[in-house]
Amino acid sequence: MAEGRGSAMVAMAVICLLVVALQCGVAHAATYVVGGSGGWTFNVAGWEKGKKFKAGDVLVFNYQNGAHNVVVVNKAGYDGCSTTPRNAKVFTSGKDQIRLVKGLNNFICTLAGHCGAGMKIQISAI
Repeated sequence: MAEGRGSAMVAMAVICLLVVALQCGVAHAATYVVGGSGGWTFNVAGWEKGKKFKAGDVLVFNYQNGAHNVVVVNKAGYDGCSTTPRNAKVFTSGKDQIRLVKGLNNFICTLAGHCGAGMKIQISAI
């Protein structure tokens, strides 16, 4: 009987440690407002300089609804200001929150001429 209680106590201790570890991981995610107080707008490229992004951090794209959008694209889409891949995720709320994944994260505005005018950022997350 004592052996059964011991196993239950060990199991509970492991579960508690896992819960604490998961909470710590969530607590360390940072939130960044793209473009700062100016928000997601023209010539936002360079805003990311000097920041250290991690997978799980959240980017907030603030802009007037209907004036812009945010499209998650691959490198070819970023370089060519195109919606690549074809099934790229498009955000249009004006208060979009996007969680970073490990590696390169590319974002553009696909409204006519916007990406070419500097509405694109590339974030590397570790």
